[in-house]
Order: sequence, then structure tokens, then C-alpha cells
Amino acid sequence: MGYTIMGDVHTHTLYSRHAYSTIEENVRAAAEAGLEILGSADHFSGMLYPEQHLRNFQYLINMGVWPRTWHGVTVLHGCEADVVGLDGSLFGQDIVVHCDITGRDLGVERTLFDRATGDADYVIASVHDGSFAEGASVSQVTDMYVAALEQEKVFILGHTGRSGLPYDIDTVLTCAKERHKLIEINEHSLEAGDRYHGVCRSIAERCAELGVGVAVSSDAHVAPRIGQFPTVERMLEEIHFPEELIMNRGREPFLRELAAAGVRDLR
Repeated sequence: MGYTIMGDVHTHTLYSRHAYSTIEENVRAAAEAGLEILGSADHFSGMLYPEQHLRNFQYLINMGVWPRTWHGVTVLHGCEADVVGLDGSLFGQDIVVHCDITGRDLGVERTLFDRATGDADYVIASVHDGSFAEGASVSQVTDMYVAALEQEKVFILGHTGRSGLPYDIDTVLTCAKERHKLIEINEHSLEAGDRYHGVCRSIAERCAELGVGVAVSSDAHVAPRIGQFPTVERMLEEIHFPEELIMNRGREPFLRELAAAGVRDLR
């Protein structure tokens, strides 16, 4: 069958601390791969720093200085925020910030999440440490993912196939479809061996059957992996996945769905 996928919307730079390329290197790699869009989505997570101060996240705050079109590629300002509670809460939403990065009192309380992601184009909500959900029921995890999807800034539910948390797939996918939000099919998850293939395949199959939009992502942590999805593409070909449901197949469908979800209109 073969797919034409012209965007990679889940990638990381040096800022994520366990990634190895600059944003310039990633954009150049995207241009060399012939991509129309690149989404930089560095981690917004407690795994980055032992102390949670706004100064540590000024990289995310200042993404607006990047050219929107860079080496011919549309560059999107995202971040990958950890899901940290069964209520669907995200990292930083329980941390109150009083000051700016210089220490000046802002005179108004806002959360670290709001400060760091306020100008982001979209948020990917992912579970990296599922210990908070130990002993949780399938129903509780399902409600958690639904609550995360319902958050205003969240556009993509990240790599649920490797979270290790079972959930009712149809309920979560129906929520995503109703809100024009996307389910990620993550190359990095499938590269990790056979451990996650079964659940990732089941998620993709139900997305196809229910007509749910997906984002095929490299989750690249180094520039040469940008725009590379060979394992995902093989799986999608095996299940005859409809290309029209791959919303990052090009700039126009991705931006259209981003606007339809009410996250950000960049058209």
C-alpha cells in the first residue's frame, strides 16, 4: 500500500536531557526528509529537574522566537506533558507560580502548567511513570485518559500502548473522535521489541474501524530519526489502515484538525 506521511509532530531536542539534537538540527533533518511540518514536543515532566521552578522551563515559554517557517518546514511548538493522576491531571497543574523567570512577583497566581504551556500550539499527554495508577481498575484508567483528552490544550494522547495501563479502548477512542483529538501511533514504542506490538496493533485497528484520527510519530530523540516510521508503517499496511485517518500526512490535514479540536487555529 505505502503511505505518504509529511509530518512528524512528536520529537525531542536537547532540552529533554535524554535527547541529543538541537532544534536547528531537527528542523534541517525534517527538511531533508521532505516533511511539511515538524512538531517539537519536549518533555514537561518531573523527570527533568529535581526542583520545579518556572526558570527550568523557560525553553518552553520562549518557543515563540522560532521561525514558524524554517528551512521550508512549518515548525509547531508543542510539549509532551506527563499524566500524573487518575483524575487526568498533568504535570505542573498542582504547582502554583507567583514569579516570572527573573524572580519578579507577577501579582497573580497561575500554575506552572499554565505558565509553561500557555503559548504552546498543542500538548501531548503521556504516561511515563504509571506508579500513581498502581492497583487502578480499567474503568479508572479509562476515565483518566478521557479526562486528559478533555483538557483544552491537549491535542494528542501519547503512546498509550506502552504505558502498561489497560483501558477501555473504544471509550477513549470515541472521546477522541468526538473532540477531533488524535491517538498517537508511536514508532519508538514498536521499536522496543514485541512487548507492545499487540496492544498498539489493537489500538490502531480500532482507530481504523471507528474512524478515529491518529498521529504517526517518530518520538525521535536524535535528528536522524526525524520522519522515520518504518515499523509503524509496516503494521498499518498489514491492517490496511486508511491513510486519510493519518492526520499528520501533511500540513493541511493536521492544522485543520488542530483547529477543529479548538486547540489552536494556525491556518
